[in-house]
Order: sequence, then structure tokens, then C-alpha cells
Amino acid sequence: MEKKQKKIFIALILASVLIAVVPLFALKEAKFGGSDDAGSVMVEEIQGEYTPWFTPVLETMLNREIPGEVESLIFCVQTGIGVGILAFYMGRLYERNKRNKEQKSYDHH
Repeated sequence: MEKKQKKIFIALILASVLIAVVPLFALKEAKFGGSDDAGSVMVEEIQGEYTPWFTPVLETMLNREIPGEVESLIFCVQTGIGVGILAFYMGRLYERNKRNKEQKSYDHH
């Protein structure tokens, strides 16, 4: 990795860590809830009563609400799959660019 690329990589890693950590310390009294809950609360404030259009499929199959820990686990697995797919294609693009540069330098000799 070039020196410039290393600096960019370190800066991006640092920025992502700061994005995750700063709100925890800067907003000490904040409640970090899900967007679904916040949306339903906002609709109730505006229109009065809120009735969901459907229930989640897994809750319907289990005939009960899914525990928060299980919801978090499913969300993390989904996130991991998405990151894996993105990383795979970014790696493919990187290797393709590297191969093209090598081919161009070989063609010039």
C-alpha cells in the first residue's frame, strides 16, 4: 500500500470510529432507539392513532414479539452479509485496476 493510501485508510478508520463513539459521549441523556419506534410515535403525535399495516413475518410465525436481542442479532447478521458482499466487489474492483495498471506498464515496455 502506498504511503498516501495508508494515510487515507487510517483517516477513514479514525473517522468511522469517531462517528460511532462521539454521540455516546456528546449526547449523554439521549435515547438511541430504532427508527421504526420513532416513526410510529411521530405518526401518533400528528394523526392521533397509529395502526401498523402488517406485523413482521417472524413475529407472525412465532405468534409473539421477537426479543430485542434476537432482533439485534438478525440485524447484525444482515449487516455482515451486506458488508461481505460490498467488500468482495470492492476487492474485485481493486484487483481489476491493479491488473490493468500492470498490463499497461507491460505494454509500454
